[in-house]
Amino acid sequence: MFPNVSKGVPYVAGKDKVIACAKHFVGDGGTQKGINENNTIVDLKTLLSLHMPAYYNSIIKGVSTVMVSYSSWNGVKMHANGNLIIGLLKNKLRFRGFVISDWQGIDKITSPPGANYTYSVQVGVNAGIDMIMVPYNYTEFIGDLTNLVEKNIVPMSRIDDAVRRILRVKFVMGLFEDPMADLSFADQLGKKEHRELAREAVRKSLVLLKNGKSSNEPLLPLPKKAPKILVAGSHADNLGFQCGGWTIEWNGDSGDITAGTTILDAIKSTVDPATKVVYSKNPDSSFMKDNEFSYAIVVVGETPYAETKGDNLNLTLPAPGPRTIQTVCGAVKCLVIVVSGRPLVIEPYVGSMDALVAAWLPGSEGQGVADVLFGDYGFTGKLSRTWFKSVGQLPMNVGDAHYDPLFPFGFGLTTEPTSSR
Repeated sequence: MFPNVSKGVPYVAGKDKVIACAKHFVGDGGTQKGINENNTIVDLKTLLSLHMPAYYNSIIKGVSTVMVSYSSWNGVKMHANGNLIIGLLKNKLRFRGFVISDWQGIDKITSPPGANYTYSVQVGVNAGIDMIMVPYNYTEFIGDLTNLVEKNIVPMSRIDDAVRRILRVKFVMGLFEDPMADLSFADQLGKKEHRELAREAVRKSLVLLKNGKSSNEPLLPLPKKAPKILVAGSHADNLGFQCGGWTIEWNGDSGDITAGTTILDAIKSTVDPATKVVYSKNPDSSFMKDNEFSYAIVVVGETPYAETKGDNLNLTLPAPGPRTIQTVCGAVKCLVIVVSGRPLVIEPYVGSMDALVAAWLPGSEGQGVADVLFGDYGFTGKLSRTWFKSVGQLPMNVGDAHYDPLFPFGFGLTTEPTSSR
């Protein structure tokens, strides 16, 4: 429950909580072609109705900070948009927390970034940004801002507003009474209860897109007892790939970057002890002919990314994923699991699959995937966005005149748990 406080007032529920930040203000998810830091071209009505609701809700619930987006709205950099930062966020919505820039956000007001740093400081601060994220050249920033204030180019009233807002949040969070970090919960990180909750989230977020080449012959749930099964694909035994970007490293990484369970390990621990699990990252046709598998599980997808590294105008399934699917699914009954942060082009391969699961980025708890594959729990997840047939259809949303997706928004097949659990 949230307290009965005035709309826009920062709120932190006790010293064992942290302040929250709503970002990236505003329209960051609507840039042209989805390109990071690009231009969002919509009218004001669309901006307010489509991109602002999350900020309305956050402010009402007492969010303490709002971070500005690198992106632009109709050609105006958000870090320089005083009409939206001061006019809408601070004045109309009465947000009383503080506004923070993104990493070197004011530098990017100019093109190329940093071309006129003094101008960037002037425009960013006057637009209503209260705290500037300056990772490197802080002495230059302090000098430029001081000079701008002394010349009244940045009015002292703007500085007073920023300081008042920052102090308000610091008082609310009790920073002056307890200035040092509270480490009493440090030993709780990664504890069993947290991993069980993450595992449950994996189970519930998986979306079953296809189950059997006909509705009368479902493949899932898979039998735990089988003589020999194949697990294949680049993402079957790679914890870093399961986690995606913003994990340990900015753009994530490959391999055992943290503690957790890969999908392969989860499968091995779930099937009957007598079932032989064979793993081959990218088997060829001769390998398939030389072995007799009861069924195969192919796990493929994207490699980790964050921000600009994730920009992709093709959205194709990275190699060798397509070849692995074709080789394995052409030889034996197969389930394909796609590990990705978004829908990818998979229509050319769906016909060869017996079953298809969108696993998104299951993170460290791969056991949650096996929980559902083998029937300990049923599939319940639904698509949170439309899955397109080809990128030529994009953008595509429910209600479009020619809405023709591969799988529509909200789609997701269900299964019942088996009685053996």
